[in-house]
Amino acid sequence: MASEQLVDQFGRQITYLRISVTDRCDFRCVYCMSEDMTFLPRAQVLSLEEIHAIARAFTELGVNKIRFTGGEPLVRRDVVKLFKGVGALPGLKDFCLTTNGSQLPRYAQQLKDAGLTRINISLDSLQEDRFKTLTRTGNLEQVIAGIDAACDVGFKGIKLNTVVLHGRNDDEVVDLVRFAREKKIDLSFIEEMPLGVIAEHDRAETYFSSDQVKALITEQFPLMPTTESSGGPAKYWRMQDSHSRIGFISPHSHNFCGDCNRVRVTAEGMLLLCLGNEHSVDLKAVLRRYPGELERLKEVIRKAMQHKPEEHRFTADGDVQIVRFMNMTGG
Repeated sequence: MASEQLVDQFGRQITYLRISVTDRCDFRCVYCMSEDMTFLPRAQVLSLEEIHAIARAFTELGVNKIRFTGGEPLVRRDVVKLFKGVGALPGLKDFCLTTNGSQLPRYAQQLKDAGLTRINISLDSLQEDRFKTLTRTGNLEQVIAGIDAACDVGFKGIKLNTVVLHGRNDDEVVDLVRFAREKKIDLSFIEEMPLGVIAEHDRAETYFSSDQVKALITEQFPLMPTTESSGGPAKYWRMQDSHSRIGFISPHSHNFCGDCNRVRVTAEGMLLLCLGNEHSVDLKAVLRRYPGELERLKEVIRKAMQHKPEEHRFTADGDVQIVRFMNMTGG
C-alpha cells in the first residue's frame, strides 16, 4: 500500500486519475470534436511506457483508481499490453475504461483478463439514424454488440453514459433507462460540457439539465436517492424494481467540485488539475528529460497539487471557457 497521499491546498485527497491514451477515435461525436479533426503527431503522444510510468507514480502516491479514456482507447495499437501492466500495479483497487463500445466485441475478454474491473460505454441514442447523426461515423449495431460482449464475459461494473441534448435525444431518456434495466447495467446522464468550439449545434439551445432528465424518468420509474458512489462525480439513484442505478453528472446545475478527488493526464502528457480550467503541468517533458527517474516525476506531481483550483465555472449559456476538445482531455 502507498505510504503517501496526494492532498491539494483545499484539503481534498486525490485518489482518482484519468489518463487519455490517445486523442484519436473512430467516431466524431458532435459534442466531442469537429467533423474534420487534426490529430496530434504520434511523437507528441505519450508512449505506452510513459503512460505506465505515470500510472505507477500516481499509485505510489496513493491513487487507487485509474480510468483509461481517449479519444477511443481501444483504437491504439498494443493498448492491451498497457492494460496488463497497469492492472498489476500494487495499490490499484479500481481499474476502469471509458469507451464508445465499437471495439468491445474484439477486446472484451482480453480486457477482463488484463485486470480491468469496470467499463463505461457511451450511448447517446437507440435509434440507428440518430446515432449515426450524433456520432457521424458510428454504427449502433456494433456498439450494442460491444455492450453485450462486456456483459457476456462477466464484467460486474458496466455503465452506459448518455450526453443529453435538448431537441436531439432528450425524447429517448426513458427508452435508454428501459434499455439499461433490460441489460441489468447502470446508466448515467451527463450535461454537455463546454469544451472546444463546435459549429454543429448551439450549446445554449441544446442544454438539458439533470433535473429535467430526472423529471422525465420519474414519470415512469420513481427514483430513490442513495449515498452510493463510484468514486467519480456521478450522484446515483435507484429504482425499487431494478438493480440498475441511474446516475447524474451535472457540471452546470449541481457543481461537484467540493469533494473533487480527480486529476487528468492528456494524451500529450499534460497533467490537468481541473477539467474546467487550464491549470496544467507538462509531465511528458519531465519523462523525456529525465527518463527512468520516477522519484523526480513524483515530486513534480506533488508540487502540482498545490495549483489545483477550488472549482470550475461552467455556464449553461454555451460560452466556451476551454478551447481544447474533449477528445484531447479524455471523456
